[in-house]
Amino acid sequence: MNAFLGRRQFISTLVLSQLATISRANSGFPPTRKITQGPGFHWFAYYDKLQFSPDNRFVLSHKVSFEHRSPTAEDEIEIGMVDLEEGDRWIPLGRSKAWCWQQGSMLQWIPGNTWKVIWNDREQDRFVSHILDVKTGEKQTLPFPIYALSPNGREGVSCDFARVADCRPGYGYAGIRDRFFEDMAPAGSGVTRVNLETGMEKLIVSHETLARTGEVLQNRPDSKHHAYHLLVSPDGARFIMLHRWTQPKGGHLTRLITATMEGGDLRIVIPNGYASHFIWRDSTHILSQAKGWLGNADWGDFLFEDKDSGILEEIGHGTLDKSGHLTYLKNNEWILNDTYAQGVRRIQTPHLYHIASQKRIDLGHFPQPPEYKGEWRCDCHPRSSRDEKFVCIDAPDGANGRQLFLIDIQGLMS
Repeated sequence: MNAFLGRRQFISTLVLSQLATISRANSGFPPTRKITQGPGFHWFAYYDKLQFSPDNRFVLSHKVSFEHRSPTAEDEIEIGMVDLEEGDRWIPLGRSKAWCWQQGSMLQWIPGNTWKVIWNDREQDRFVSHILDVKTGEKQTLPFPIYALSPNGREGVSCDFARVADCRPGYGYAGIRDRFFEDMAPAGSGVTRVNLETGMEKLIVSHETLARTGEVLQNRPDSKHHAYHLLVSPDGARFIMLHRWTQPKGGHLTRLITATMEGGDLRIVIPNGYASHFIWRDSTHILSQAKGWLGNADWGDFLFEDKDSGILEEIGHGTLDKSGHLTYLKNNEWILNDTYAQGVRRIQTPHLYHIASQKRIDLGHFPQPPEYKGEWRCDCHPRSSRDEKFVCIDAPDGANGRQLFLIDIQGLMS
């Protein structure tokens, strides 16, 4: 596979020139270009994974042949990457039968590694993950799926994807039935710690433990408990999980909980049942969307300390979108975010927010047609390049369906 790698360098002068001339029609936004083409639909999915290679040349993506329905057990997608230095050439890497619209196959570059990527798959009656060296083509299969990796690139945390599929359709994987389907809070499943080097997996926080820890509001006999949305802290010492339990009329309540990588020292950072998208600011602080804090009865973006009920302050009230997908940039001085579809035209707006000045910079308007709804909506999920010069998003492109767009943000955060 050496032939397609070529010279290791940043995005070429030619590509930058092309990027500068392909601004969106409604000028005033930064230069943007579509980097994937049909046939087929492309998307990366979630916002808290490494999509760009360490040298910022290659951009990971999923490719699928259909839209606007739930995946079945037999729906297989292609895993690949875009070469930004060779005309956005698509490079196939593998396949997967373990994926969902919102979070894909957990495809990502392994932290601290130049050439290796990882993604989830299904082999017969079990979920697995594949590690591929994109330079040599060497592939390794691990006997477990992954969710979030530690910054050391050697370990991570995972969840029970079959149970998530049962409790939160659109976020788990088809093909394997929850083995604890009748159990509301099973002791035999939950969050696991996985080791990419040894291939070992260990249950560290069970659903039963979560259901019995602290006060679980409106925890009914028929409330099913599940844990997912995992993210390891920047120092690799702890991880976040969302503990959710279903409600009889549909929906769920949610607590944001952190724990050590061994599963101990559980801290209920957001206990009131209303927590959503989050990101670590640093190893002791978490920015999360939450509701009912500091006199604000509505949702907002709040900064928490990593401790029980660790509320500190609201960030960007009325300016930073309160439902988007959050990433810190520029030494935590800026936040990258987006919106859900808004207004009659269902416009999504990725944006930058400067915390000190409270300035917001919108990066574009991306219409989402009404058929993109619910489980198969196409959220932008903005992801930054490693050098923080570019943002990649997922967005519908008319008849071409969901595709990847690259936004040049150079100079905007000066």
